[in-house]
Amino acid sequence: MKKIIMLAVALLALTACVHTHTHSGDTHEHEDKLQLTAYNDRLEVYAEATPLVVGQESSILVHLTRLDNFKPLQKGKVTLCLNTGNQSVRQTADTPSQPGIYSLTITPTDKGNGKILIDVETDGETSRLCIDNIRIFDNETDANHDAAGKTATSSNGVAFSKEMSWKADFATEVCRKEPMGNTIRTMARIEPTQNSQHIVCAKGNGIVTFINNNHITEGKSVAKGQTLFYLSGEDLADNNLALQYQETESNYNLAKKEYERKSELFEEQIVSESELLQAKHNFNTAEAAYNNLKRTFVNNQQTISTPTNGYISQLMVSNGEYVETGQTLAVITKNNTLYVKALLQPRNYHTLKNATSANLRQTNSNKTYTLEELDGQLISYGKNISADNPLLPVVYQIKNNADFLPGSFVELYIKTTGTEEVITVPNTALVEEMGNYFVFVQLTPEYFEKREVKIGTTDGKRTAILNGIKTGERIVSKGAILVKLAQSTNTLDAHAGHVH
Repeated sequence: MKKIIMLAVALLALTACVHTHTHSGDTHEHEDKLQLTAYNDRLEVYAEATPLVVGQESSILVHLTRLDNFKPLQKGKVTLCLNTGNQSVRQTADTPSQPGIYSLTITPTDKGNGKILIDVETDGETSRLCIDNIRIFDNETDANHDAAGKTATSSNGVAFSKEMSWKADFATEVCRKEPMGNTIRTMARIEPTQNSQHIVCAKGNGIVTFINNNHITEGKSVAKGQTLFYLSGEDLADNNLALQYQETESNYNLAKKEYERKSELFEEQIVSESELLQAKHNFNTAEAAYNNLKRTFVNNQQTISTPTNGYISQLMVSNGEYVETGQTLAVITKNNTLYVKALLQPRNYHTLKNATSANLRQTNSNKTYTLEELDGQLISYGKNISADNPLLPVVYQIKNNADFLPGSFVELYIKTTGTEEVITVPNTALVEEMGNYFVFVQLTPEYFEKREVKIGTTDGKRTAILNGIKTGERIVSKGAILVKLAQSTNTLDAHAGHVH
């Protein structure tokens, strides 16, 4: 929030500098201009033009915004063509006067209805935008009157220039209807999956010694094969690892010599085949036991290593502690896959049968993710309850693309199948004041109307709007709070232009 306020202050300071609109040394204060807007799948064009009069030069300031990030078009050639009947005039600007802004002039040659075509050539591709219902007049009075009548106005309007929106995390979108079913909202806990946790246990009895200078602590990252502990018998009378190793090595050497001896005697047919096979069995058993100890036994102590990459989530022993075979020493965890586990009231059982997806909202950052973004899936949900367990568990599995912390809690929105279509808006489009909700409806790309709406259900990312806006209207979907702050300053006039 502090960053948003600081950004808002900087953006609003910019508004103090944009009360006039200068072209070729001429300054027009509060002059009504044609406000022209068009979209295609790649670009938004917003043009301000002096009224179109036959034989008079019209200055046109074209603002081009990329729709993939709502930032200014940095480079490209722009050709503007005014078509009226069989007449056509055009002008081309090879480069912007500044990022996103092109200054052009057009002198109409014929009055009547026409259209403006804007071709934008960038990165080897040409994109066309069309603005219909353009009127050209034969006198300046009628042209100015027409422009004034088409100027966007509102008693609750807010001016927010393109320069301001380009500097902010800002976006708009067209209101649309989509199916939205019931949403189950609950708290869920992030937990590691079974295959993401690995137990490091003692392979024998002995005293644990931590590796020097390696800081074996909970939370420390470890690599597969990294030695964590030594296990030694030291001065223990019973279960001394060093003595066990010597005994195993001795048994191996004896079994090996016995097998080699009986192999030679078998060649001379002095011993039977069964005796040879028994000697071979004893040798193989002793060899396996010896190799198992030898692989991890160094300097009269056994090394204990981590079986995988990850971090130490639990440290179960202390330095110098005596442990027994199979005792857990540490738990190594990988956070690449996680469970999202929630407990629901039994009344949600039938609704869960229609679950289609889910959204997760981090409580510490208010960032919301879809199940698809996390490559997640529903693993299971409870089918029975009991006196000891009266709630239904619901478990999703996700990839940890968003750096979730095991043990933390998230808001879980379980989405279900819906048949009724409603208008929905991103939650970031909503501004709340005194329990009432508002959105900013775009009248032009630089002028917005603050409008109260009645909200319905939400899935954590989008909210149903019961009334207040209509399908096809364009609203601010990101940066609504900045537009609200701009309204509170009341520094920018709706008819003010720019300084370029």
